[in-house]
Amino acid sequence: MDKEYLLKKWLSDELTSEEAKAFNALENAAFYREIIEEAQRFSGDSNMKVETFGELDKKLASKPINSINWIKAVSAIAAIFIIGFALFALFNNDQINTFKTDLAQRETITLPDNSVVNLNALSELEFNVSNWDNVRALKLKGEAFFDVEKGKRFDVNTDFGTVSVLGTEFNVLSRDRVFMVSCYEGSVQVTYNNNQVELPAGTEFLLEAGKGLKSNIGVAEPYWLKHMSVFENVAFNTVIKEIEKQYDVKVRCTSDLNLKFTGAFEHDNLENALKSITKPLNLTFIIQSNTKEVIIRDE
Repeated sequence: MDKEYLLKKWLSDELTSEEAKAFNALENAAFYREIIEEAQRFSGDSNMKVETFGELDKKLASKPINSINWIKAVSAIAAIFIIGFALFALFNNDQINTFKTDLAQRETITLPDNSVVNLNALSELEFNVSNWDNVRALKLKGEAFFDVEKGKRFDVNTDFGTVSVLGTEFNVLSRDRVFMVSCYEGSVQVTYNNNQVELPAGTEFLLEAGKGLKSNIGVAEPYWLKHMSVFENVAFNTVIKEIEKQYDVKVRCTSDLNLKFTGAFEHDNLENALKSITKPLNLTFIIQSNTKEVIIRDE
């Protein structure tokens, strides 16, 4: 049988009885076992020491060699490297899961504890699967809604702060210098700039330009889960960015529209969405279908 095949099967403890006999018959079988026995002496918090080439050469030289065959020597060294890489994977088996959404894309993610994350467009989520039972922690860039199963502490880390809960429903937005946390069920703790804020259900925290503000919310879940974007007295440029994100288009204004907007648009029809944001402000628009560009101008 092929030596490399047997080594891989042996390392994963998947040898059949016939394959085990073939492996035991390998010239270097005892040496491979010695390497494993040495590796098992290491603990997870110990620094692994790699033998120098000279020490390794002495071990190989101590084995009786019937004939000088450089091909066999190279094969033995290659096998040792295979075992080395397998051992490295064994002791460093962190599995990092990363999810990314593009423009006009959303994704629902079920975590190892059955907590559910709805990831909004143009967002990124990352967490360690291997250690999830001990540490429930994620990294978020963008926006996501969390429905967390009760259990150990659950942390959402962002560039602006950390949101910590035990089990609840909440939304986190961390994008373009804006950090906003909305709690819909239970309670959450927000840590930012060495400060802490407790948010019970029905409250929201906004950190913008270094200033934090806590307020009440009157909805049961974020509007984007209902395929809507809602605004209250925001700069029109903010509305344009949201249109671009939800519809994957480029919006160009023919003049500097220094306007404020209060209203909403839906995510299922670009033309209707543009009507919703332009008519209240007496603006018009043109959709360039060939270039996926939208032009907005004064009437």
